[in-house]
Amino acid sequence: MPYLIETFDKPGTLALRQATRTAHLAYLDAHEHLLLACGAKLQDDGSDLGGGVYILDVDTRQAADAFLRADPFYAAGLFERYQIVRWRKAYLDGRSYL
Repeated sequence: MPYLIETFDKPGTLALRQATRTAHLAYLDAHEHLLLACGAKLQDDGSDLGGGVYILDVDTRQAADAFLRADPFYAAGLFERYQIVRWRKAYLDGRSYL
């Protein structure tokens, strides 16, 4: 059952995001089997907006929360807040799941 997680960085933490990025990417690589999609939010000019989106295929909200809490970005204190919601996979990669 997919869950969407949206994160919002604390103001002024771009340097922390950059310093923790390598560990964060290694964490994502180790858990790629759970990821339907994932990525940073960007400004229109392509610069960092300060947050990201994860779409996970896990069984429960608690599993989604545990996944996020184990992310090096979370452990570093990067996030001001985040939200977790169930997500219906209707279209993905140009394919309908309806």
